[in-house]
Amino acid sequence: MTKNLVDLLWRHSPVAPAPRRGPKARHSTDDVVDRAVARADADGLGAVTIRSLAMSLELTPMSIYTHVNSRADLLVLMADAVHARMLVAPVQASGWRAAVRAVAEDNLRLLRTHPWLIDIHDPRVALGPGTIAKYDRELHAFDGLGLGAVERDAALSFVLDFSLSAAARMRDQQSAESFAASWAEAAPRLAAYLGDDMPLARSVGQAAGEAMGAPYDARTAWNFGLARVIDGLAAT
Repeated sequence: MTKNLVDLLWRHSPVAPAPRRGPKARHSTDDVVDRAVARADADGLGAVTIRSLAMSLELTPMSIYTHVNSRADLLVLMADAVHARMLVAPVQASGWRAAVRAVAEDNLRLLRTHPWLIDIHDPRVALGPGTIAKYDRELHAFDGLGLGAVERDAALSFVLDFSLSAAARMRDQQSAESFAASWAEAAPRLAAYLGDDMPLARSVGQAAGEAMGAPYDARTAWNFGLARVIDGLAAT
């Protein structure tokens, strides 16, 4: 029997529908979600299938469907679960700038810990208790800025989108770390080909390449970009 996704997300709420009577299941919905999160952390989102979960829990695929309606619903439950467990660093300094920076860093840390979150785009994640609690907490970063409700929501989206984009670039950079050696070898040869035809690309590229050891460094881009994000919010 299909279960309503909202009821599944809020299954621990005191007002959640009482479970149907019957034999106690060997595993709970929490067990299924936790195992799925562990598999995604270890091997990526592609490793999370109903069949693989059933095998790892020594259940049949049909037994998994008694806990979650579909893989799509499972991904929503997984995202909400890690949002609920999100590590939040205390803001050491006062003021909205420090609070916004903390939100950005917390989300970058979350996405680096669970990179599969980058690939979940289901808007229904917003219906979960963990996600709503995260949203409520992060909205307070903009206290004192005099923003209206819609502007406050947009400001938070602006910060979260930046963190998401940076996390995606960092994930890509991890798979291309071996390029550093190639860059060290190729840079002098490339400079000879460029000559004086593109002086700005040559001078800036050389300076950046020498500083970062590669044509792109995600952490450098993060530090620069986050400062601009905060400056942009200040202009509001």
